[in-house]
Amino acid sequence: MRIKSQRDFWSGVMFILIGVGFAIGATNYSMGTSARPGAGYFPLGLGAILAILGLILLIESMVVEALDGERIGAVAWRPLSIIIGGIIFFGFALDRLGLFITFPLLVVIVSFASDEFKWRGVIINAIVLTIGAWAIFVLGLKLIIPVLPRFMLTP
Repeated sequence: MRIKSQRDFWSGVMFILIGVGFAIGATNYSMGTSARPGAGYFPLGLGAILAILGLILLIESMVVEALDGERIGAVAWRPLSIIIGGIIFFGFALDRLGLFITFPLLVVIVSFASDEFKWRGVIINAIVLTIGAWAIFVLGLKLIIPVLPRFMLTP
């Protein structure tokens, strides 16, 4: 069988791998029941749905003739490295610098991955996304996330 859309084929493979990974990882947590779901219930369902969608995309890439069936180009290593580096920075810095400093810095760092970088847009995004993250995770979900840096909290 011939692959008619490289882009859809590799997207399907990626979705299947990530979905199966989430589903396997979810088995380490309690499932609970539908009425009282445990910690592994949502990741298992999400992983299964993602893997099924990936399988559909994979099959479709071999059956349906696509307009964009050409080969996938080279991997954009610079943006990929910047985004992964920003996420790693966020993971290490959140506990030390707090949400109100780390999140805007994350937005600025990952914005350098774009060829359309403009300071005005980045600053507006940083402000809006930081307020949104604070509202959703701290106010809404009541997660215990430090919002201020450690040095401001210790007397």
